[in-house]
Amino acid sequence: MRQSIVSTIRRSSPLLLSMGLGGVVVVGSLFALSKFWPQSSNAPEETAVTVPSTAAVPSRVLTQSFQTAAVRRPLLESLARQGTSVEQQQSRYVLAADAVRQGNGKEALGWLDGLETRYAVLAPQIVALRAQAYALTNQSDAATKVWQQMIQQFPKSAAAGEAYYSLGKATPQYWDQAIANLPAHPRTVEIAVTRLKQNPKDRALLMLVAQYGFHLKDYKNYLDRLTQSFAPQLTAQDWQAIAFGYWEKQKYKEAGLAYSRAPSASRNAYRAGRGLQLGDEKTAATAAYQRMVAAFPQAPETPKALIRLADLSEGTSAVATLDQAIALAQRLKRPEDGADAVARKATRLVKLNPAQQTATEAQLLEQFSQSEAAAQLRWQRSWTAAQSQQLETATQWATALAQSNPNSDLAPKALFWSGKWADRLGKTQQRQQWFTQLWQQHPQSYYTWRAAGLSGLPVGDFQSIQGQQIALETPTSRLPLSVGSPALRELYLLGEGKAAWETWQLEFQNRQTPTISEQLTDGLVRLEVGEYLDGLFMLGNLRDRILTEPEQQPQIALLASLRQDPRYWQALYPVPYWSEIQRWSATYTVNPVLALALMRQESRFETDIKSGVGATGLMQLMPETAAEVASQLKFKPYRLENPNDNIRLGTWYLNSTHQTYQGNSMLAIASYNAGPGSVAKWLQTLNTQDADAFVETIPFDETQGYVKSVLENYWNYARLYSPQASQLLSVPSP
Repeated sequence: MRQSIVSTIRRSSPLLLSMGLGGVVVVGSLFALSKFWPQSSNAPEETAVTVPSTAAVPSRVLTQSFQTAAVRRPLLESLARQGTSVEQQQSRYVLAADAVRQGNGKEALGWLDGLETRYAVLAPQIVALRAQAYALTNQSDAATKVWQQMIQQFPKSAAAGEAYYSLGKATPQYWDQAIANLPAHPRTVEIAVTRLKQNPKDRALLMLVAQYGFHLKDYKNYLDRLTQSFAPQLTAQDWQAIAFGYWEKQKYKEAGLAYSRAPSASRNAYRAGRGLQLGDEKTAATAAYQRMVAAFPQAPETPKALIRLADLSEGTSAVATLDQAIALAQRLKRPEDGADAVARKATRLVKLNPAQQTATEAQLLEQFSQSEAAAQLRWQRSWTAAQSQQLETATQWATALAQSNPNSDLAPKALFWSGKWADRLGKTQQRQQWFTQLWQQHPQSYYTWRAAGLSGLPVGDFQSIQGQQIALETPTSRLPLSVGSPALRELYLLGEGKAAWETWQLEFQNRQTPTISEQLTDGLVRLEVGEYLDGLFMLGNLRDRILTEPEQQPQIALLASLRQDPRYWQALYPVPYWSEIQRWSATYTVNPVLALALMRQESRFETDIKSGVGATGLMQLMPETAAEVASQLKFKPYRLENPNDNIRLGTWYLNSTHQTYQGNSMLAIASYNAGPGSVAKWLQTLNTQDADAFVETIPFDETQGYVKSVLENYWNYARLYSPQASQLLSVPSP
């Protein structure tokens, strides 16, 4: 079986102790720049976390930020002359930036003339554009003069990074200044990489890359060189930075070893054990956890360490360790850890003491009723009862789950099956009540899509998706950033992603333990430069942090606000490579929205990502599959890392899986993940005629989750970008 790459990535969060990955047209945006960012500081401006949906006077410029330069140009030119004062400034800036990107320096200089005096919030960026425009028009002396002006006026602004870099090509002292003034700037990292080619064992430069070069494709190589060449000379703080770098790149064994040499702290001690455990160093991990528990007996991370230690133990020893974890979690008021320990104890007692297992499960439901572990137990009992045709009992457990655990990922599943079971019991009205509650409370869920279809709404089903025609509309505004300088926020809302990202690299000073506000901003900014894998994780993981970390739970209101804002969901479901998807989907008769949904699940839109078994690129094609498809298409040469090539081969293959199963998308998606042989076997052996029950009983957990995730993606793209689809669930139930 070929595993989806998303099932193997992010096994452990860069933020948490243990990780759980778990078109409505919006008009208006935020333009609130009442004060200018002080040029001498790079610290972000922290504000109360709010998610405004409109502004008093929306800027029409911001509604164009998702459009191409050619499409938006006529409106921007008009607004640059006849819009409001704000629109004139914004239009001129964007038009100038577009001209620079297109190599038209003369046009850019016209739009930039005198702009910084009127648009002071982006004055450094305007000066930088002017220097680039002069360079494009072969006015090198003028460009040099402007870069020097930049360094004098804005020496620590993000825009100055380009000035240091450009001037330093001829005068190396400017590169020294970049390292001194802007070490976190991507251009400074580039300077360090360039200098390391001449001096590969420059410890200071290696350390700079270790601290700030996360975006480099060969980042791990620099960490390896640093640790292999300078281990005795590295400080504890150096090891902290190195450990975090390895952790970010999911090199957990190396991260665990580095954390063991970082400053003495409970979080570092926990990660030392966890990294070694994930790196399959079980003996070393056990010793690390034991040291952590002894050194930090009352730390917030210690209950989790005890749980992990129990995972590495056997028999009664594991049960005793879990009892320690339960008691400590209760003292420290960490209910999710306590519930997790109780659930694991119940599992351990299945063979050791079944009677005590029953009592332990009762303890879980009584003392930790609102925990995820309790939700899982309720669902297990519900599904077991349903398999024995005890549908009333199954419904009781399922509805208890929906009531006690409304934030659990299992809640929409419980509501859906309560409706299905009510239908089987002849309770049609009750069925629709459960379905209506489902789509009101969990509109984003795969189960909502299924309930809507079973209720007669035209959202498609397993058999009809392939033939559906859905037009996706372009968004008109972005979710505003919750933290950052006015310049950062303005660049982001304008769609100037690269400049926003560079600015954020200087302002994001709390990478290892970001606040909720910082994590939200980081996720949004990453998406702007195509860092989809990490960006989507940062946004999606907000929910888990807020619900499971006691210190984050005051942010529950933020979570509710985000989940009600279509712009948050549109950020979670971006639409990259849409023109290529449309082209090849039309060529090979595939629903393009389904191809987009599958791509999101397979690769999170990372073009060169590769799974452990070799599946490569956006649609995660195995090399041998790609070669077979390319041969049939007479398409050579090709590169699986090339988006156009990968999408062409992948859409053809997705069409072929649909042909195999007479257009049934559920079976086609399952086959795409697990192979046609597995699906053929399941069709023969799974004892059900109910398509929904078939999905629930797919024996490969990874494929079962994959099918639901792809179809959930499909539904979310439809409801978020198609006004017709988004309105369906507001229609009274049939």
